[in-house]
Amino acid sequence: MRIDVLGVGFDNLTMAEAVAEGLRLVNSPGCHYVVTPNPEIVEVCRENLAAKIAVNEADLVLPDGIGVVKGAAMLGTPLKEKTPGIEFAAGLMEGMAKEGKSLFLLGAKPGVADMAARNLERKYPGLVIAGTHDGYFKEDAPVVEEIRRSGADAVFVCLGAPKQELWMKKHGPETGAHLLCGLGGSLDVFAGVVERAPKFWSDHGLEWFYRLCKEPRRIGRMMKLPLFLVHVKQEKRKK
Repeated sequence: MRIDVLGVGFDNLTMAEAVAEGLRLVNSPGCHYVVTPNPEIVEVCRENLAAKIAVNEADLVLPDGIGVVKGAAMLGTPLKEKTPGIEFAAGLMEGMAKEGKSLFLLGAKPGVADMAARNLERKYPGLVIAGTHDGYFKEDAPVVEEIRRSGADAVFVCLGAPKQELWMKKHGPETGAHLLCGLGGSLDVFAGVVERAPKFWSDHGLEWFYRLCKEPRRIGRMMKLPLFLVHVKQEKRKK
């Protein structure tokens, strides 16, 4: 049973459990997809029904960030822990490398996915990068066909929310991949273009503040966090 946080149902798993389930899905028939909502995406789902449906119909819904975990606790339905998408992806790639599985990287600016591919092949020997494509495309069909032809077992879809969630729901089965993961800006981190917050900031739930200090232009998006907490408090009063 999923934990409901403002209409989004989160799977209550530890990181190890989430990675194990991801690997199971990679090896399962059919097409599956994973989403990693943070408070910003939860707020998007409150306003966008199509996004909400796409998120809730995912095979795995993982809480990306401390905000969702705190929100769930405030509502009296605590989650085991935060399971950031980038850490889930790292665990998944480690397991896929051991099994010789293949991965397609989709998203980011031109050239970034290629840089990420080179870094990931060095970091995870045995992982096969089946192909890459930037996120600046106008037509879906050629990209879907490229992924299908690559024979990739999994796809990291890094198009930003809610575009990536809607894209996976609509096109996932056509790609032929067993697992698609919506991972936002993760390719920038894998490529070394963007630095992830140091462990201290992450451990203390301040990764969002670190990113804001590095990228002040994100202030508009960051304002979703206090709005999220206001909505959580309103929901708590209703209960």
